[in-house]
Amino acid sequence: QVQVVESGGGLVQAGGSLRLSCAASGSITSINIISWYRQAPGKSRELLAAITGGGSTNYVDSVKGRFTISRDNAKNTVYLQMNSLKPEDTAVYYCTALRGPYQYWGQGTQVTASS
Repeated sequence: QVQVVESGGGLVQAGGSLRLSCAASGSITSINIISWYRQAPGKSRELLAAITGGGSTNYVDSVKGRFTISRDNAKNTVYLQMNSLKPEDTAVYYCTALRGPYQYWGQGTQVTASS
């Protein structure tokens, strides 16, 4: 089993930056894909970015050029650097780890970008 814990959320003015962290229990090298999702009030959960064990990355169009996903295998941590935040980025952000057929979710961290 894998446990993931998100941190780094908070309140920031529009145009500002935040870096979210996703700390995984155990080695993340055994995890196939780690992804970041978000869910805004009244909306469905949205996939934002993903990084594979080999370091390949993918982003949804709405965050390309603003968000960067990266991993530090030595720290068993994946990051989401978020720049140029907009009020519409306000949501709870979740980290999820996919290993084999199982997907593990964190508890989420709130990000609020004020206008």
